[in-house]
Amino acid sequence: MSINWFPGHMHKARKEIAEVMPQVDIIIEMLDARIPYSSENPLVSQLRKDTPCIKVLNKADLADPSRTDLWVKHLEQERGIRALPTNQQEPQAIKRLLDLCEQLLPERNLALKGARAMIMGIPNVGKSTFINILAGRTIAKTGNEAGVTKSQQRIKLEQNVVLTDTPGFLWPKLSPASCGYRLAITGAIKDTAFDYADIALFAADFLLEHYPEALQQRYALDELPQQGLELMDCIGAKRGCMRKGGVVDLQKAGTILIGDLRTGQLGPLTLETPDMITGECLQAEQEAAAKAKEKAEREKIRQQRAKKKYR
Repeated sequence: MSINWFPGHMHKARKEIAEVMPQVDIIIEMLDARIPYSSENPLVSQLRKDTPCIKVLNKADLADPSRTDLWVKHLEQERGIRALPTNQQEPQAIKRLLDLCEQLLPERNLALKGARAMIMGIPNVGKSTFINILAGRTIAKTGNEAGVTKSQQRIKLEQNVVLTDTPGFLWPKLSPASCGYRLAITGAIKDTAFDYADIALFAADFLLEHYPEALQQRYALDELPQQGLELMDCIGAKRGCMRKGGVVDLQKAGTILIGDLRTGQLGPLTLETPDMITGECLQAEQEAAAKAKEKAEREKIRQQRAKKKYR
């Protein structure tokens, strides 16, 4: 199953950002520390060009610290990029962002000439709460759902930085397909755009491979199942998610697993690593090339048949 969510207001947000981008001195992109690649919008890199960028790995308290360190090193390999892990429980760490703005603009004396910053990110990554902490007052509307911010606004911050807030937006086609699943699992996609049982099975298979102890402890499992579907059956049986005939209700069991993952009940975890993503992207490129070749061959056959028909 392919998961995509690109409503009209996201297309509008992308166009507005592209119009303002030439006036921006520094970009702040909010990422989810649990899925740094999947939450990194490829449209941002296309729009920013050489503009300095701070990648904020938000919700770092919910992420695996060792994997967060890997991602910081990986992201900072790109020129003009700095990575900053943050969480809402440590406001002082969030305010370090203003110091990073100065460091990335060494030729600029912010006391004399302020910096124009733009903050972007996927839906429900915590951008509005982050802005409120940074500004020291409630400015941006917050909500535990995707797509709360709908329009741009400018905010005056300390150290002579003016911040333009933008609506959260995704991109038209999520690739590799696993990115769509991870975005859905972490709450960046509206619940109406996917099936809970489907994404829960994806999460279950991953967690069994990478965080088995967390599953065993959370759900009091004497033995770990081998497959995601078996894990869902165990969770459903433990939590009373049963249908008539003694069959587990996968939707209810999936809602429990995803809810526990999102709220940190399974402990800190990260759903992807740089090496994992490299492999997935390579596979996606190979599959795309194979499909393109197949399509070209079909078109060639179609044209040949058309020529014979009209001779």
